[in-house]
Amino acid sequence: MSSTTAEHKAQAPVSVRCAVIAVSDTRTVETDVGGRSVVERLTAAGHAVVERHVVPDEPERMRPLLQQLCGRGDVDAVLLTGGTGITCRDQTYETVCGLLTKPLPGYGELFRWLSYQEIGAAAMLSRAVGGLVGRTVVLTMPGSPAAVRLAMEQVILPELGHLVREAQR
Repeated sequence: MSSTTAEHKAQAPVSVRCAVIAVSDTRTVETDVGGRSVVERLTAAGHAVVERHVVPDEPERMRPLLQQLCGRGDVDAVLLTGGTGITCRDQTYETVCGLLTKPLPGYGELFRWLSYQEIGAAAMLSRAVGGLVGRTVVLTMPGSPAAVRLAMEQVILPELGHLVREAQR
């Protein structure tokens, strides 16, 4: 790690205020394993979860929720699980991309590269995407427990504070 990166990480917030959204046509907050896993990992790492939602994979339901959360002063990051595949119902990618003011292509690229190491070429089916909506970090991930674990442990948690620091500068 370069000295600049280390310096930026040292200046990053230790606790980030997050909203968690599970995109699902069938789950509820009680049955949402992926969202629960995100919440558990965030809180174990010392971050705050200020909102948790389950919404259907419908842009007209996702878009206003994302806009509202990203417009709040008490939400630094929004993490979404589900809806990142290629079926006709999977619309998370299109919805989030339509709102991003600064895409972070490296997020999806890194997630797919790490996923490839675990599941092979099927990693190309994931359309995980990330970026900023204004000054709020927005990151999506597939809803499967293995994908949530991978995204949270190897990509999101190691850089979440750093991402928020840079987004708010």
